[in-house]
Amino acid sequence: MSKYRASLPQLDGRPFLSDSGLETTLVFLEGIDLPCFAAFPLLDQPAGRAALSRYAERHLAIALRDGRGFILDTPTWRANADWGARLGYSPAALDRINREAVATALALRAEAETAATPIVVNGVLGPRGDGYRPESLMTAAEARAYHLPQMASFAAAGADMATATTMTHVGEAAGIAQAGLDAGLPVVVSFTVETDGRLPTGQTLAEAIAATDEATAGAPAYYMVNCAHPEHFRDGLDGDAAWMQRLRGIRANASRQSHAELDAATELDAGNPVELAADYAALLARHPQISVLGGCCGTDHRHIEQISGVLAPAGARGA
Repeated sequence: MSKYRASLPQLDGRPFLSDSGLETTLVFLEGIDLPCFAAFPLLDQPAGRAALSRYAERHLAIALRDGRGFILDTPTWRANADWGARLGYSPAALDRINREAVATALALRAEAETAATPIVVNGVLGPRGDGYRPESLMTAAEARAYHLPQMASFAAAGADMATATTMTHVGEAAGIAQAGLDAGLPVVVSFTVETDGRLPTGQTLAEAIAATDEATAGAPAYYMVNCAHPEHFRDGLDGDAAWMQRLRGIRANASRQSHAELDAATELDAGNPVELAADYAALLARHPQISVLGGCCGTDHRHIEQISGVLAPAGARGA
């Protein structure tokens, strides 16, 4: 059952953690094959469900130990119609698996949540196409219709919110935000950027956030950046600009490699957890409204542990 849909606790300024690079952890550290880089089929396998549980529990244990809030993601980044079809999932099967992903997260919350660690169940949506190359740009209307079934599955199953991660262009981001309105679910939009700090379409973060807000009448609950190293986007963050107050979360890569290099990589570039945490600390000092911190490609629970260590003391309030 949804608990926080009407009032997301991560917006009150306390530090919240999320998980790290689910797919890269499973592939490179756990040795699990993920066709199409999709984790959601693991929910249909006993061994796969166990691997997903271990992964979630390792991250949640850090939040519980340190008294942080936690954004508990579903492993559904690829669980949309096009990717699902490639993996043999019909629309009905996708509805089932998206609902099961939320139900699994709700069960974990029921077991683990404490007053010091509120757990927000977050349905994760990914791009219709490639997460790095927007080869086919969607209009907002197309994206709204395309992503609504997954959004509706999350809402019906009791998710608190949904997040569109690795968004490469405004049309798809705006459509997903509108689908959230249709389903009655708060939506977060997380854009990805190239090494020059711009979206793959060439827009700056400021331009993308402004355009998405304009197209949706400010529908997203807030914005994030993911799947880029802090040095790729930090110079584009203007602490005095109004749009920066809409940016509330970061899930960075530990690797400084470009998207093209990561796509071709055969070995994991895990970077340095301590250095990544120091980068986060510097960003937080300049932009105290950012309160949701996690990782993306190449990161694992070791990075999240270091990031938690640089956050404000438990119980402190931010901007």
